[in-house]
Amino acid sequence: MKKILVVAPSWVGDCVLMQPMLQRLAQRHPGVQIDVLAPPWTEKLLRQIPEVGEVILNPFPHGALQLGARRALGKQLRAQSYDQAIVLPNSLKSALVPWFAEIPLRTGFTGEMRYGLLNDARKLDKRKLPLMVERFAALAEERDTDIVRPIPAPKLQASDAQRQAALEKLGLTLDKPVAVFCPGAEYGPAKRWPAHYYAELAQRLRNKGYAVWLIGSPKDKEVADKIVALGNEPCRNLCGSTDLTDAIALLSCAKLVVSNDSGLMHIAAALDRPMLAIFGSSSPQFTPPLSDQARVLKLDLPCSPCFKRECPLGHFNCMLQLTPQEVARHLPDR
Repeated sequence: MKKILVVAPSWVGDCVLMQPMLQRLAQRHPGVQIDVLAPPWTEKLLRQIPEVGEVILNPFPHGALQLGARRALGKQLRAQSYDQAIVLPNSLKSALVPWFAEIPLRTGFTGEMRYGLLNDARKLDKRKLPLMVERFAALAEERDTDIVRPIPAPKLQASDAQRQAALEKLGLTLDKPVAVFCPGAEYGPAKRWPAHYYAELAQRLRNKGYAVWLIGSPKDKEVADKIVALGNEPCRNLCGSTDLTDAIALLSCAKLVVSNDSGLMHIAAALDRPMLAIFGSSSPQFTPPLSDQARVLKLDLPCSPCFKRECPLGHFNCMLQLTPQEVARHLPDR
């Protein structure tokens, strides 16, 4: 049986986007075991992806070399006798563990002087593969082989039992249609639609008969509190109260999701939920929500996308000029 170790990205959304690559590996190598080396905060997502065998927790903080600890983990993984490693991040550090593990075939794109650490280093043609999901999928193929198109969209499912457990845990009901807001974005404030805009949209949706739930990490609780405080006391602020298993279950209940470009946006797309995806500093030409149910809302300003964490020009027009009135024009009829 072929055994492959995938070194996963650090971001939740990017982990969603690697699923088509995992599907392709399973298609090319029937019976393959695919284990994933990943950060702890992605574990519960990965355990819901059927192609993933074992999840091996990557204990290294972002940016930390910790060479000795990486060597120790690599030596520990030698006993697994992996046939191939596929390294999705482009950093030198991410290629160290497969090298220390002496995995015979180590695949990834060139970057950060990784020659030697990767012995199947591929040059990335960004024009040929503009989407991140395409770049990941390319690493599932043999060298110099085109990807198989169309690439399937990532797919997640939540069971009835999983949904019921999450609803009971959080004291939620489905007696009204649910709109889920995802007002955070881990990368930085330039990707976040303003809290007072979310607040106005929440009022419109509640007037249409929706229950509004706010989902995100503990870091998003403050912005969600602002949304609630701006005339939305009936909304449920669940930021910090859910893990990824809960978030997947709750998003699967939604009749509508409104989200910034974030990991939860990609999860909602993989669940095929009707969604308004709001883009500012980032680009749907690189990491769009991969679902026919998703509608991307963005302004084509000369300064956008800038891919910065904060607006480098100080005006934040890419979000401020995308008003609640404009977003509300795209709300579905109940």
